[in-house]
Amino acid sequence: MPIILNIETATKNCSVAIAKEGKTIAFREIAEQNFSHAEKLHVFIAELLSENQLQFSDLNAVAVSQGPGSYTGLRIGVSSAKGFCYALNIPMIAIDTLQLLAKQIQIEDGIIIPMIDARRMEVFSAFYDKNHQQIRTTQAEIIDETSYQEISGTIHLVGDGIEKFKNTLTNSKFIFHSAIVFPSAKEMSQLSFEKYQENNFVDVAYFEPFYLKDFVLTK
Repeated sequence: MPIILNIETATKNCSVAIAKEGKTIAFREIAEQNFSHAEKLHVFIAELLSENQLQFSDLNAVAVSQGPGSYTGLRIGVSSAKGFCYALNIPMIAIDTLQLLAKQIQIEDGIIIPMIDARRMEVFSAFYDKNHQQIRTTQAEIIDETSYQEISGTIHLVGDGIEKFKNTLTNSKFIFHSAIVFPSAKEMSQLSFEKYQENNFVDVAYFEPFYLKDFVLTK
């Protein structure tokens, strides 16, 4: 019965979940404007382990959201996951961040486009079908009135990047799921369990987050 620690820090949401055999047994998260991930992440992990009478030695793997997303958030999550995996000598699993957003809704038809805000009129996005399988690669794209004209079916939009496009994407085919804002570690449980069963692990030493865009330092 594998126990997996799931870590999601790619956005403003600092999120941790513990899962057994693909089922979330406990999770904790907080979304704050000032990115308190460095302060809260390890506290959440320690609290969840203690509350569920678990030790770090009980963990069979650590899964981390790989991006795209915040440069700082991703570095914190991936660095923590690497530290745990190295110290405990357990495997590390990487999960696509946009898929975690897509999995938060169930649809009968159309496609899901999760969007993570990349500032201004740009987002990180991908396409997923009703089974939450990716059908278009992840891109950093600028959205305007002509975006997605080639798609005739229903388009379900989720994520913190969608709100700024409500006056831009006005066609009736667009459905805005505004309640779904951030990816969450609790959505990682089944995905990380499936990868664990497949021995689909990443190299702890050489794995890098999927930033998608280069980090730019500004004053």
